[in-house]
Amino acid sequence: MTKRTFVITGANSGLGLAAAKALARPGAHVILAVRDERKGREAQAALTGGTSEVRRVDLADLDAVRAFAAGLDRVDVLINNAGVMAPPRTLSKQGFEVQLAVNHLAHFALTALLLDRLSAGADPRVVTVSSVLHKKGRLDFDDLQAGRGYSATAAYNNSKLANAVFGLELHRRLTAAGSPVRSLLAHPGYAVTGLQAGVQPGLYRTLLTRLGNPLLAVSADQGARPVVHAATAPDVEGGQFIGPTGVAQMRGAPGPVPLAPHATDPALGRRLWTVSEELTGVRFPLLDRNRP
Repeated sequence: MTKRTFVITGANSGLGLAAAKALARPGAHVILAVRDERKGREAQAALTGGTSEVRRVDLADLDAVRAFAAGLDRVDVLINNAGVMAPPRTLSKQGFEVQLAVNHLAHFALTALLLDRLSAGADPRVVTVSSVLHKKGRLDFDDLQAGRGYSATAAYNNSKLANAVFGLELHRRLTAAGSPVRSLLAHPGYAVTGLQAGVQPGLYRTLLTRLGNPLLAVSADQGARPVVHAATAPDVEGGQFIGPTGVAQMRGAPGPVPLAPHATDPALGRRLWTVSEELTGVRFPLLDRNRP
């Protein structure tokens, strides 16, 4: 761990901060990729053991993602963690629905832009954080930006499905290319983090932030265990979805859990990949020679 560099998006709070603490403790170098540098420095002060640095990136701006990636020299593990959950309909700088933009498109682009450095890393991995709610998601390629009858919760579920489909398609393409990089997916179960604070006021937010917590939720530290497991365990395999293995995947020891069947459709993976390249303007040159 003392010789490995981990990049974690959204590392100033919640799962990202919990994962950063867990990775720094045994001596890793952790790069906290955050939108708010002040909050990032406050989070950095809570890390012990290894070394760390704070770097700013606004995932709602693909230009900022490119600039962030250009400033990194070494990456062994990329943890695509940051996300927004069920806000009012908002557009990113490039005009994309913000949940699709931040949760999926920014991480798609960041992974592509860092793949050359990951490929040279020690036990390199990409861990993309999805959710059990990916099971409820649907990818409507005629309305990916949710411009018709926007539902904040449906758009969130769809973005989490996009995470799952991307992570698995990335695994297929890395395998075909003979790459040393492993692509894994992870989810925390239902963890108490600041993510729920962005949900629009109403019944759903009340259920998430008040009624559900004592009954179902785990702490951010517990929720981060599957993410850290995917990023570090020697026996995990590319393409696996790591989550809590207890009842309903809400809590329990981290281990492989099933993806929704529609998330594993290779045709869906290929289509989302192509559309994501078109929307972001970013490609994976190291994988292009093995394009399906």
